[in-house]
Amino acid sequence: MIGGIDIVTLIAALMAASTPVLLAATGELVAEKAGVLNLGVEGMMIVGAVAGFATAVTTGSPVLGFAGGALAAALMASLFALLTQVFLSNQTATGLALTLFGLGLSALAGKGFEGVRPPPTGKVPFGPLADLPVVGPIVFGHDWMVYVSLALVAAVWAFLKYARLGLILRAVGENHDAAHALGYRVIAVRFAALAFGGALAGLGGAYLSLVRVPQWTEGMTAGAGWIALAIVVFASWRAERVLIGAYLFGGITALQLQLQAAGYAIPVHFLSMAPYVITVLVLVVLSATHRYGAPAAPAALGRTFHASN
Repeated sequence: MIGGIDIVTLIAALMAASTPVLLAATGELVAEKAGVLNLGVEGMMIVGAVAGFATAVTTGSPVLGFAGGALAAALMASLFALLTQVFLSNQTATGLALTLFGLGLSALAGKGFEGVRPPPTGKVPFGPLADLPVVGPIVFGHDWMVYVSLALVAAVWAFLKYARLGLILRAVGENHDAAHALGYRVIAVRFAALAFGGALAGLGGAYLSLVRVPQWTEGMTAGAGWIALAIVVFASWRAERVLIGAYLFGGITALQLQLQAAGYAIPVHFLSMAPYVITVLVLVVLSATHRYGAPAAPAALGRTFHASN
């Protein structure tokens, strides 16, 4: 206990608080590694939140709820892929349109689910391990999606670093013309990367509505998709650093709740905006740092590819 704040509880809370942005940022990392900038993460997350919530409430299964959220967001990402990779629309404008579309669609689809409670997403039954002091709450006291998110980060890191398909994806993101000349299907790779990224954003959104809140509220992502985009930049497009960035944001979010509970005389509005202010400050510092070093972003990020080029 430090200053009225239980450190063990804080660390355990930050792991849960960071899960939605960790999932979304990991998915966006894969998309950007393939050379595509998808600014529609917020829209995909909110659609995943409402689709996951509706599926879980209708079927009574949180597992199917997460699957429904992932599928709905993956379909949105596939729409983005169709527009940007086949019809060659501007990636920035299309991503922003996807976010606006997702916010509007979710508000319409979620009207009938307001005030409804979803089926509970239970914690993993670790038995006596969960009762261990310090280690129990931090390591063994979470729902299964927390562990899935960590496993996905590890899998993405290994895939990008060691797998042949991961190397192909990175090659497409660095120089799509050279990858095409070598016979790789650039558009197919980017479709797959975007669909995967959308599915993870949908899982993050579903986690918000099924676990974090848990209820459906219009606009409940509250900028989490934009934070996920910022975390990818913070991480310098490296999977292991995405985990650090997400936990930093989750830690600040959990800390502001702990400060409120401890009775600190800090205006609630300042505490609520703290995670976003810190994120902006970190990006400003990183931007200044990158001026003096090699750019960390994939070389073909945001560039339009056409097979005839």
